[in-house]
Amino acid sequence: MLRVAVPNKGSLSEAASAMLSEAGYRQRRDSRELVMVDPDNDIEFFFLRPRDIAVYVGRGTLDVGITGRDLLLDAEVEAEELLPLGFAASTFRFAGPVGDFTSAAELEGKRLATSYDGLLRNYLAERGINAKVVRLDGAVESSVRLGVADAIADVVETGNTLKAAGMEIFGDPILKSEAVLIRRTGNGGAANGTAKEIEVLIRRLQGVLVARQYVLMDYDIRKELVEKAASLTPGLESPTVSPLRDSDWVAVRSMVPKKETNRIMDELYDLGARAILVSSIHACRI
Repeated sequence: MLRVAVPNKGSLSEAASAMLSEAGYRQRRDSRELVMVDPDNDIEFFFLRPRDIAVYVGRGTLDVGITGRDLLLDAEVEAEELLPLGFAASTFRFAGPVGDFTSAAELEGKRLATSYDGLLRNYLAERGINAKVVRLDGAVESSVRLGVADAIADVVETGNTLKAAGMEIFGDPILKSEAVLIRRTGNGGAANGTAKEIEVLIRRLQGVLVARQYVLMDYDIRKELVEKAASLTPGLESPTVSPLRDSDWVAVRSMVPKKETNRIMDELYDLGARAILVSSIHACRI
């Protein structure tokens, strides 16, 4: 039975469970459940703190898990990213008092407060910057005002919290993070489950990602305009073209990016396409 770690709370939790449900897996109904078995899919889910998931997977206790890329790198364990999942995006950046810093190079000899000390130490070491890292469990933006640090490194979303604390972002992003599927490195990808079961999980999650990003578009168009229409809706491989009763017309079906739906519909209509319909994709395999 494949053993999968899922975030039990925080910004990762709800989105991860929703994605697994869309992929056809049972998920818990009570947030107090710590373990849940899905016998139909021969899989067992363990609901854990997001920060601990990389540790369990890296030690081989669990086969795979969903956590943040930042948490994976910060854990410094033998685990690797298998698949980016497209949610819980965030950026890890430096911030300091307004006007004090403009680049990471200016942090030489300074004190840096962060909740991601492993990630930050590796970043500094790779760039030859010698700075003291002060680990805090939260509210790092207060550390400068309280005299604990000269600057901070933290996850930044809107930056409003930093502005309220009299600070500003500087330098290039340290890391762009999102939710990722991870597994242990160097063991063939599974501690208790099989590589095949992990491949099935990956395909299902990839199917959810595609279903969220694409829609099916159907339309009728005159035969002589098919090539021009296909350039607007190339699909993943090639559009499906079917004959109609009127031999001068054909029906076309293709997958198109969801965010470009209305633009493509307008361009098809201007080209001469009619009966343009759009349908959602609930599941797929690519």
